[in-house]
Amino acid sequence: MIRLHYFTFNPFQENTYILSAEDGSAILIDPGCYTEEEEQDLVDFLKSEHLHPVRIINTHCHLDHVFGNAFAAKKYNLPIEIHPGEQIVLDQALSMSHLYGIPMTPSPQPEHTLLPGEDLPLGDSRLKILFTPGHSPASISLYCRDQGFLIAGDVLFHESIGRTDLPGGNLATLLKSIRDEFFNLPDETVVYPGHGPKTTIGHERRNNPFLNSQYG
Repeated sequence: MIRLHYFTFNPFQENTYILSAEDGSAILIDPGCYTEEEEQDLVDFLKSEHLHPVRIINTHCHLDHVFGNAFAAKKYNLPIEIHPGEQIVLDQALSMSHLYGIPMTPSPQPEHTLLPGEDLPLGDSRLKILFTPGHSPASISLYCRDQGFLIAGDVLFHESIGRTDLPGGNLATLLKSIRDEFFNLPDETVVYPGHGPKTTIGHERRNNPFLNSQYG
């Protein structure tokens, strides 16, 4: 059984997820901790829950999702894992931080790559990697079939979708990702996005205005 906890970090109000198993192993997804206080909040939670991180995964590499990569990788002696198509975005993160006027410590380079269709073990459970580009060139999402939840990155939000005006974004590609990968999942699937509150596939299928036919 996977337990899920999240923090909302940094000036962009990004959701950092911690998935943990009964044996205490944990996966950090999109560590966005920016300030020393946010870093300490993450460390204190993991310590209080007796969790030991075993992986650090970026759903995509926009700066708000990688602010905490350097800290988490050093603190827990773990490599960063991304889809190889996100390397160009990771390489641009530092220059983007200067553009926004928000300095950051550069992320370490990834040592492992994640490919669509792979199953990632966590305790007795597994997470399936879905390829969901459009918000960024090679975003991935993580789906737990047994527990019916989806870590969606910035692909799908509560009655909204990820922006597509950043380099590598494409609206038609994003909508196709949602329809092909997400809307094939059961309506009751809980969606945990990279920003904002959770939602469900069924709710978005019925109510998301960006997924009406007028948008493609």
